[in-house]
Amino acid sequence: MTCAAVGAGITLTDGGAATTRIDIARQASATISAEHERTVQLSRDAARQAVPEVNGRRWTTAELDLRLKPDEDAKTAGELKSLRKIGITGKNRNGFTQVVVGKKTYWVTDDYLAKKKPTDPAHLPIAGKPCAGTSGVESGLTRDAIRVYRAVCNNFPQITRYGGRDGHGEHSTGRAIDIMTSDVATGNAVAEFLKANAAELNLFDVIWHQRIFTQQRGGEGWRSMPSRGSATANHMDHIHVSVY
Repeated sequence: MTCAAVGAGITLTDGGAATTRIDIARQASATISAEHERTVQLSRDAARQAVPEVNGRRWTTAELDLRLKPDEDAKTAGELKSLRKIGITGKNRNGFTQVVVGKKTYWVTDDYLAKKKPTDPAHLPIAGKPCAGTSGVESGLTRDAIRVYRAVCNNFPQITRYGGRDGHGEHSTGRAIDIMTSDVATGNAVAEFLKANAAELNLFDVIWHQRIFTQQRGGEGWRSMPSRGSATANHMDHIHVSVY
């Protein structure tokens, strides 16, 4: 009788209940499936933990290098365009903010992030009327330099001081002006306005916050400059712009 049962694919348990080989196979399959689901869930949990948490959003006010570490000399892994809204983790270090791009974290210069979307500088008009209160700076400037000054002063009336022709560098030829501001948001807006209209304004270069843009190398965007030792020398308190 036992032989017949085995031959039919039936085994007897200690209590006498019959269990078929199909039942055993089903139980084994269920165990494997449960283990597979646990493995998949663990993998999903690990993936969720690997994705950095976003604790806020900021707008970029200029083109920004994505740095692998919060250091000016750190390697970069690409660039963020101006006027892009990105996630931040809330971590800040050495003047850099950690941002989330493509489920990875990078570091960008904190000064070039804003809570509110800035006006697109490319949409600002190039006005040519004189500006009351600062028009004295036009004395000795070339026609193009005056045009740059008027384009800036009409769009950014909050700026009340300019530097014009004097005895040093590009200023001695009347081809350059200094736009005096220490406000980072304002300076970023002015610098981006000039960059966006570089061809129209016949610009040679724009220097602001230790970075330089030249029309000749416009495809490279803003380029970092080595420190010159002081806030003024590094253009932290003014924007320098010159024309051809």
